[in-house]
This record gives sequence, C-alpha cells and structure tokens, in this order.
Amino acid sequence: MTDDQILDDSLQTTDSQSELDKIQDFQGKYPKQLWYLFLTEMWERFSFYGMRGMLTVFMVNELFFKEQDANLKYGAIQAFVYAFTFIGGLFADKILGFKKSLFWGGLLMIIGSFILAFSPQDLFFFGISFTIIGTGFFKPNISTMVGALYKEGDVRRDAGFGLFYTGINIGALLGGFLCVWVGKEYSWNIAFSLAGFVMIIGLITFYFTKHAMGPIGDSPLLHLPKQKRQVREIVVFVGSLLCIPLILMMVKKTEYTDLFMYIIGPCTLIYLFYEMSKLTLAENKKLFAALFFIFFSIVFWAFFEQSGGSLSLFALNNLDNSLLGVTIDPNVVNNTSNSVFVIALSAVVGLIWLWMARKRFEPNTMVKFGLGFLFLAAAFYIFYGTRFFADETGKTSLDIFTVAYLVITLGELCLSPIGLSIMTKLAPRHLWGVMMGMWFLASAYGQYVAGILGAGMASPKEDASNAEKLISYTDGYYQLAIYAFIAGVAVIALSPLIKKLMGGVK
Repeated sequence: MTDDQILDDSLQTTDSQSELDKIQDFQGKYPKQLWYLFLTEMWERFSFYGMRGMLTVFMVNELFFKEQDANLKYGAIQAFVYAFTFIGGLFADKILGFKKSLFWGGLLMIIGSFILAFSPQDLFFFGISFTIIGTGFFKPNISTMVGALYKEGDVRRDAGFGLFYTGINIGALLGGFLCVWVGKEYSWNIAFSLAGFVMIIGLITFYFTKHAMGPIGDSPLLHLPKQKRQVREIVVFVGSLLCIPLILMMVKKTEYTDLFMYIIGPCTLIYLFYEMSKLTLAENKKLFAALFFIFFSIVFWAFFEQSGGSLSLFALNNLDNSLLGVTIDPNVVNNTSNSVFVIALSAVVGLIWLWMARKRFEPNTMVKFGLGFLFLAAAFYIFYGTRFFADETGKTSLDIFTVAYLVITLGELCLSPIGLSIMTKLAPRHLWGVMMGMWFLASAYGQYVAGILGAGMASPKEDASNAEKLISYTDGYYQLAIYAFIAGVAVIALSPLIKKLMGGVK
C-alpha cells in the first residue's frame, strides 16, 4: 500500500468516525434514523408474520398434511429462517456490510413471496426457500444497525430497542390479521402476494433513507480496491442462490433438518470460541453471560412458538368464534393477540421498570428473564385450562384462550426486547453481527424444538375428533407449564452469578 493510499484511508476513517459521532450525539430520546429503521422493519415483519400465520393452516387445509407433519414442517421452516440469520450476520460482518445484506435479503423475500403467490400449492417449498435465505440476510442486520445508533453506555439504548420492538409488532399485527384472513376467506394467492407487496414498501423506505445512516452498515471492505470488494460480494450473492436447492431439499425432508440442526449449533460455537480466543478475560466473561441468555432463550422460544404451530391448529379445530360477543376467526385472534398486547402494554411495562428503578428495586436483566418464564408457565396453564370450558364437540372458549395470550405477552415483554439490546451490550463491536445472529440462531433451535413438541402433542389418530384433539393438545400445554416454571426458578436462582459475569452491564 502506498503512502497516498494510507493517507486516504486515514482521512476516510476520520470522516466516518466524525459522521458516526454526529449521529450518536443526538438530542432527545430517539435518533431520527431509528424511525427509518422502524418503518423498514415494520413492513418486513408484516411479510414475515403474515407468512408465519399462514404456514400450518395452509399445509393442513391446502396441502393436506397430517397435523403431526405440519407441525414438524413448520418447525423446520422457522428453524431454517432463524438459522440463516447467523450466516447472514456473519457475511454482513465480514463482506457485505449491513446495508447491502439487508437489501439483498429483502429482494429474496420479495421473489419468494411472488413465487408463492403464483402457485402456492405447486411451488410452496420453492418459494419458502427464497424467503428463508432472504430473512437470514435481512433480520439480524437491521437490529444491529439499531444498536449502532448509540454510543457504548448510552442509557437510551433500551428505550430505542423498545420502540423498534413496537414497530416489529405493528407489522406482525397487520400481517397476522390480513394474510390469514385473506387466505382463508378469499385467496391464498392474494394472501402470499400481500407479503411481497409490503416488502417492496419496506425496501423502498430503506433505499431512500439509508444515506441518513452515515457509515453505519457500510461494507467492512472499503479499504480494498473496488473490484476486489465487488468480487467477494458477487460470490456471496451467487452462493446464497446456490443454497436454494439445498434448503428446498432439507425443508421437504425433516430428517435432513435434524442433521442440519445437529451440525450448525456446534459449528457456530466453535467459531465463537475461536473469536473469543483473541479477546480479553473481561470480554470473554461477558460473552459467556451472553451464551447463558442464548441458551435459555432457546427454551423460551420452544414454548412460545407454539403460536405458529400447535396453537394455530388448536385455533383451527378447537376454538369457538366469539370474542367478547363479537364473531371473529379464531386463527386471526391467534395470529394477532400477541401483537395487540405488545403494542398496548410495552410502554406500560417500560414505565413500570422506570418506576421501580427510581425506587431502587428494579429487577436485574436475569431476574426479568426468569419472570418471563414464570409468565410463560402461567399462560400455558391457562391454555390447558381451556379444556374445562369445552362443549361436547371439543370447541372451547376463545375468550379464555385470549387471556392466555395476554399473560404470555407479559412474559415476552420481560425477555425479548432485553435480548436484542443485551447482545450489543455484551459483545465487542466487531462481533455484533455474529452475536445478533447467534441470538436468532437460538430462536432457530427454539422453533425446531417447537415443531417437535407440537408434533408430539398432536393426536396420533389420523381421524381424531376435535374432542380428542382438545385433550391431546391441552395435556401437552400442561407439561409445558411445568417445564417453564422450573426454568424460571432456575434462571432467577442463577442471576447473581450471571450478573458478575456481565461486569457492570445492565
């Protein structure tokens, strides 16, 4: 490298840091860039949760899968979606940067949605394969960009992630309602196309606002000649497309999913331990604390994500259509209740934490995690309790079912927004994308286990009555309530040890 090149790189680095400082030195509660990311993520979550809400119902009603197979396929699809967030985060960290990774992922999601819209019955797994890889490139990187808007130690970071989480749930509410309603009542083709159209809106929003992000999300290879950088980027783009036949094969055959999940977890841990070998003892302690959060999040999501699998089929077969006297599709309630309660309660929960902090008895992050499990246990006990309100046909109360979602949402609000924020707090900046990917990889394992649990709860009888299905599923929910309670107690008991590892991070 010549002296002139070294000088140019130095000047570019100085300009980038100056621009970043200007973004991070914002006045008020939120930086303006957060609102741009909020809108982009909101439309992407519409697409994602709209898809998620349709999966099991579509597979049972249109592809005529058995409920056990639909649960397993649901778990496999969702597992691959989240597993590829680790890979997407890794390539963003090392080659693409967050901006290009996000845009590429959005394009793949749009293509996948319109493939499904063209012929959902014939091209279901092919279209899903595009959306799996696309979400992997999109999801972890936008969350990481939110973290980069704040300086280390900025107390406004949690509030920022809380607002961002609200955007996620507005999108989830709209997608969860519209897609499944349009699919069941009108046309599955139109329902899948909706996911593609709103993703286009999200990408257009990001395209016209990305300049406001400054250096946040730029390629980590800007120091290389443009031609060399482009070659590496093209290799990533082509390589991700070549993965589609492999994803297609693994999603269609769940035994391949099993093999993939047995491999990807240990490999990511080996890679993380390799990166940790370069770090200080204090940094490694924080990463071990992050791994503790990641492990227990797997357990949490394995239970929570019954919403897209067994609870979706429970809503299809075992719920009446009356909510507070209003006639409504139970699957719409199943897909939207969580989002409605998050939007309604997230600010309230945040104010409760602030009030407790002022009174100096706010629970630490670990205790909040434990409380999340205890609420989860209570919710599944209520799901179990719906059996006592059933009629002779196996139809039970949609009102009681919705109360359970209120409780499960309180558990989510204790855990999920904190998880997004804590990964960027505990990880060194150069590992943010990897750790955010690992956080979502934990969700992949949670989704994978959720599918297995859901399949285990489904009645083994192919011609089971709704009454038999009610007993089979609610027996499973009772077991989940017990396990969630045990996990919650364990997390709270271990909180003093993990707090020490976090080294002052709150």
